[in-house]
Amino acid sequence: MENLTAKAKKILGEINGFIGANNYKVIKVENHYCELEGIITETSLNNLNIAHGGYIFGLADTAAGIAAMIEGETAVTMDSNINYFKPAVGNKIIAIAKALKVGKTISVFEVLINNEKDELIAKATISYCILNKGNK
Repeated sequence: MENLTAKAKKILGEINGFIGANNYKVIKVENHYCELEGIITETSLNNLNIAHGGYIFGLADTAAGIAAMIEGETAVTMDSNINYFKPAVGNKIIAIAKALKVGKTISVFEVLINNEKDELIAKATISYCILNKGNK
């Protein structure tokens, strides 16, 4: 079986739209787990020169989405919540998505988003509707 991190990097590298435009990079992927890095650029910033909340949420949703779908599942976000704790400044942020529940039709992930100093800047909980269970 192909290494999950390599598989995710290949898939992410082939996506042009939102994910490709936002400089999200795969760090590590395991079964229902993903670490994703967001490289902060001028287009990631809000008018206060800090990472835009939508950029941060997009990173969280993408990390959890990869964790939800990496083994062949097809999943779509059905519910989400994010809490922001401190501004995201610097060159990058890292999202760590872990499964809280993996079910037949619904999976739930917790995503911690840290800055370069490994300080928690946001926390998200995201639920996915599993459209198929993949090739298991």
